[in-house]
Amino acid sequence: MSRRPKIMAISSAGGHWVQLQRLRCAWDDCDAVYVTTKEGYRDDLIADAKLRGQPIPKFYRVVDANRWQKFRLFRQLVGIVSILIRERPDVIVSTGAAAGFFALKVGKLMGARTIWLDSIANAGALSLSGQKAGGCADLWLTQWEHLAGGDGTKRSPEYRGSVV
Repeated sequence: MSRRPKIMAISSAGGHWVQLQRLRCAWDDCDAVYVTTKEGYRDDLIADAKLRGQPIPKFYRVVDANRWQKFRLFRQLVGIVSILIRERPDVIVSTGAAAGFFALKVGKLMGARTIWLDSIANAGALSLSGQKAGGCADLWLTQWEHLAGGDGTKRSPEYRGSVV
């Protein structure tokens, strides 16, 4: 009997997390590991898993950081690398931001398949993390049709609908 694929679902708190949770049923047949920047989401995951008759997923919290907080970014990166080494996911899915970018970048180097779904909040242009993650994502998605496809001179995200 083959083992179930291990999915790491990672995002920052807030809207990124809400969007990631809308995808949760897509990996019901997988071993899920969740990573975010807010400890309070653990109880929500446990309650949802019980309600849907799913196993309780693993949950990790990493420090919250943004591009102006260099030391916190470094701490976040160290935390994510530690989780990746411990969990060895087959696939990493992220809706953003910095935490998701780091997970995709390092996870790709470790042999994981990677999926980036840019935030629906970025209607005018791709997010900074989304722009950077596109280079290491096996599947790079936008939730806005007009941001997909690009001009054909460089790789750009695909549009397959939105999750909100």
